[in-house]
Amino acid sequence: MGNEITVKMKCTVAEIKEILKERKFMLNRSFTLNDTYFIPMNLKLENLSVRDILKKAVLLREIKEIIPNEKKSCKLTFKKKEIDENGNILKQEKIDCEILKKEEGKNLIQALGYKEIMNIKEEDEEYTNGEIELAIKDIENGANLIEIEENEKFDTIEKLKKELDKLKIPVDTSNYFVKKAEVELEKILKQY
Repeated sequence: MGNEITVKMKCTVAEIKEILKERKFMLNRSFTLNDTYFIPMNLKLENLSVRDILKKAVLLREIKEIIPNEKKSCKLTFKKKEIDENGNILKQEKIDCEILKKEEGKNLIQALGYKEIMNIKEEDEEYTNGEIELAIKDIENGANLIEIEENEKFDTIEKLKKELDKLKIPVDTSNYFVKKAEVELEKILKQY
């Protein structure tokens, strides 16, 4: 997993799709994600930041591919991120384990002493212009995001930022590292 930037959209998903079409982007992939986050049962939430909580989280991800081929898969994921004092992600990696059935994965995680803390559903569409790929992330009851991962040509965060700026897509560039899990977990923690 290379590094990436993720920004909030300043318009609707339909408007972004139209803008990408005008800029010669083609739909490459379409899928849905159903992410359930689990944390250790004995974790004291009141003593931790959102990022510290998520460092301990295990993710159960169900993926339903629509384009190019309809198929369903499920995996357990643990993410590791190196973040500087300004919130910039310096490095990230993830460890995935494919599983056959979501319920079996959930049962295993709970047997290991984890409890469910949140569920995030989203519809994703990936577009490419042959040089760069943009993922539109339509989060259920959340912000709409655009994610761009490094590739061979755009191999640094700075190059990604410059290319996004060149595309003149209506996005909020005050934060290039929006993380849906952090946004959603903050909402949940306000209820405690």
